[in-house]
Amino acid sequence: MAEENSKRGGTRWALMEQEIFDHATRLFAQRGFSGTSFQDIADAVGLTRPALYHYVKSKDDLLAKLVAEVTVVAATDIGEVAKQVELSAAQRLRDIVQLLVRRQGEQGERFRLLLRSEADLPETAAAAYAENRRAVLRSLTDVIEQGVAQGEFRPVSATVAALGTLGTVNWVAWWYHAGSQFDLDAVCSELAEMAVHSIAAEEGRLAAPTPVDVLRNVRSELDRLEGLLEG
Repeated sequence: MAEENSKRGGTRWALMEQEIFDHATRLFAQRGFSGTSFQDIADAVGLTRPALYHYVKSKDDLLAKLVAEVTVVAATDIGEVAKQVELSAAQRLRDIVQLLVRRQGEQGERFRLLLRSEADLPETAAAAYAENRRAVLRSLTDVIEQGVAQGEFRPVSATVAALGTLGTVNWVAWWYHAGSQFDLDAVCSELAEMAVHSIAAEEGRLAAPTPVDVLRNVRSELDRLEGLLEG
């Protein structure tokens, strides 16, 4: 047993687990979770089915690991940023958006897979996925609410603004690809500034925004995004 535990904690074991995870993620993305068999994963890695069981118990375990890597880590990191009250709300919003955009850009295939596989998630993984998505929304909403209270942001609905920001961020996984014409650092910075600019309080203005103001801001942000996409 001690020898087995030593193997499980070793470098070779960790490398094989990561290779299995990477192949499973690719196959899930290509064929869907239900369309990928345990044997498909074994074949892709170059292992027999019994040998694969030494590393993972099931497809559900692999999908649960994917959920944990993509959502748990993100929710934890974003929660930590949101708590940094020594920073302005605007700076925390920038930092959160940059963090989210970078993850979407670097792990786009995994995010796309999760969105496509929501209906196939095992019960435990689905619960973790939903809870961590709610945690991200809560952190973002809290930061925006604090910004509104402190006068940094216009008196917007914090939840709506947070959902709109997440909607913009989530699209990055679909249009950004490594090696494309877009520089990921620039994309992170641009979208972070857009998120802040879209709700920033206008100097010297105390009244709540009118529908015309909202439409003007939306058009302005769409123009900025179009310019980014056109390079």
